[in-house]
Amino acid sequence: MNLKLQWLRNKMSSLNLQGMIISNPINIKYLTNINAEGTLIITPKENIYITDGRYIEDVHSTLTLFDEIIVYNVNSVSKDDYENFFMFCENVGFEEHYISYATYKDYIRKFKINNFIETEYMIEKQRMIKDEEELSNIIKACNVTDECFKYILGYIKPGMTEKQIAKEIENYYIERTDGLSFETIVASGENSSKPHAVPTDRKIQERDIITIDMGCIVNGYCSDMTRTFFVGEPTDEMKKVYDLVLANQKIVLEEYKDGASTRQITKMVENNFKLNGYDLIHSLGHGVGLEIHESPYISYRADSFLRENMIVTDEPGIYIPGKFGVRIEDTVQITKFGCISLTNSEKNIIMI
Repeated sequence: MNLKLQWLRNKMSSLNLQGMIISNPINIKYLTNINAEGTLIITPKENIYITDGRYIEDVHSTLTLFDEIIVYNVNSVSKDDYENFFMFCENVGFEEHYISYATYKDYIRKFKINNFIETEYMIEKQRMIKDEEELSNIIKACNVTDECFKYILGYIKPGMTEKQIAKEIENYYIERTDGLSFETIVASGENSSKPHAVPTDRKIQERDIITIDMGCIVNGYCSDMTRTFFVGEPTDEMKKVYDLVLANQKIVLEEYKDGASTRQITKMVENNFKLNGYDLIHSLGHGVGLEIHESPYISYRADSFLRENMIVTDEPGIYIPGKFGVRIEDTVQITKFGCISLTNSEKNIIMI
C-alpha cells in the first residue's frame, strides 16, 4: 500500500476513527500525488477517490496499483453508495479547518455519519517532516532559485522597472520549473520598506536599494529566498541596517536544530533588534513544502519545536517606513545537530 495512506490509517486507528473524509487538495496531493479536483474517502476497507468525469483519465494516469485507490466518477455515485461508505463507522474524521459549516452539514447528511470528529491538522502536522523524495524536490527548487538570482544580478540595470525585473524572473522559472511558488516581490528604494510590496513601474535608480523575494516549484514543492542588494555604494544607514539583519540571520542559522524552540529563537532576534532601535514586525520564518507558507510558523506567537527534516525559512527583516527595508531569507533543512541552508546565494553586501 501507499506508505502515506498506511500512516494515515495507523493514525486513524490510534484516534479511534473508522473513516475519514479528506477535502483539502494539498493534503490529497501529499497522500496520493493526485492534482485533480475531488474528495478522498478512507473507509474501513477501501480508499476511494471521487472526482468529476473530466479528471478520471488524469487521476488514473497518476495512480498505480500500489496506491490501492478506487476511483469513482461523481456522477455514478448513488445516494445508497454515499450512505454505505461509512455504514459501520462509529467515528469519521474531517478537516475542520478547511471545510465550511455548510459542507460539514452536507457531509453528515449525505454520508449518514454518526459522529463527525475534528482531526486537528493531523495531516498538516505529518507534512512538516519531509521524506527523501520531498527533500530532493525542494533542493532542486532551491538550486534553480540560486541560479535565477545569479542571472538576475547580471540582468538588472538602472532605468528598468520593478515590473520588468519581476517578469524576467517569472520567465526564467517558467522555462525551467513548474512555475512560481508565489508572486515575485521586487521592491526598490522606498518601496523596499513594505514587507509584501507588489512590483510597480518605479524605475531602478543609481544608489538604489533593491529587495527581491522569489521562489519556484519543482514537482509540486516550493523554494523561497530573499536577497537585498544595492546599485552602487549604499549609505551608512543602509549598511548599518543590512549588517544587523545579516548578523541575526546568521545567528538564527546557528540556533536552528532538532528540538529548538521557535519562540525562544524569535525572542532572541526581537530583543537584538530592539536594543538597536528597530522592531521585528513579521514572523522570523515558516515551513515550506507543497505550500509556500505551511507549518511550523516561527514567531513569538507560536511555541513549537523544530524537528529533523523540517524545511523552514530564516528571514529576519527591518523596515523603515518611507525610507527603505532589508530582508535576507534562506530556505533551510533542520538536522539533528544543526541545519543546512538549501539556498546559498551571496549574502555579504552585494553591489551591482
